Amino acid sequence: MPAAAPVPGTMYAEQERRLSLVRERIQEFPDFPSPGVLFRDVSPLLKDPVAFSVAIDLLEAHIKTSHPKINYIAGLDSRGFLFGPILAQRLGVGFVLIRKKGKLPGPTESISYSLEYGKAELEVQSTAVEPGQKVILVDDLLATGGTMRAACELMSKLQADILDCVVLIELKSLRGADVVKPFPLYSLLQYD
Repeated sequence: MPAAAPVPGTMYAEQERRLSLVRERIQEFPDFPSPGVLFRDVSPLLKDPVAFSVAIDLLEAHIKTSHPKINYIAGLDSRGFLFGPILAQRLGVGFVLIRKKGKLPGPTESISYSLEYGKAELEVQSTAVEPGQKVILVDDLLATGGTMRAACELMSKLQADILDCVVLIELKSLRGADVVKPFPLYSLLQYD
């Protein structure tokens, strides 16, 4: 007997249920780290193995659907290190560290970028990727986009082919996606 066709809308409803489970585990802290800022904390998500697994499942599904051939996941210091290695393992690819300046041994490439109150630097080992290798950058959150943009430029210095910038949370009102352009961006959850 042939399998029944899925009921229209059930796949969408399941996707929304899963996204809702992840969204419920994001905790809000008003006025942190400074007055007027609404901080979105992923710590409760990390404490819930079911919700965390669902978040990883959803990110993995996006990557598999959109980018069937990749070489590396590159995680941004530090919360990209929470999501990136798991995604890399599930996808059967390597994981690359993009760290704050001075944290990696051996020859490195670095890039400076501006923050709201100063400058910062990111670096990657010079041999992390070979020219033309396909990379997806991963972090927990995109706010103003400066750190993700710097990471893209850093990987471009190594001549990586950047397929996507993937984040769990995007703060849409800060327009970080505009800063990341022309590199593509995918966010699982969006907040205004």
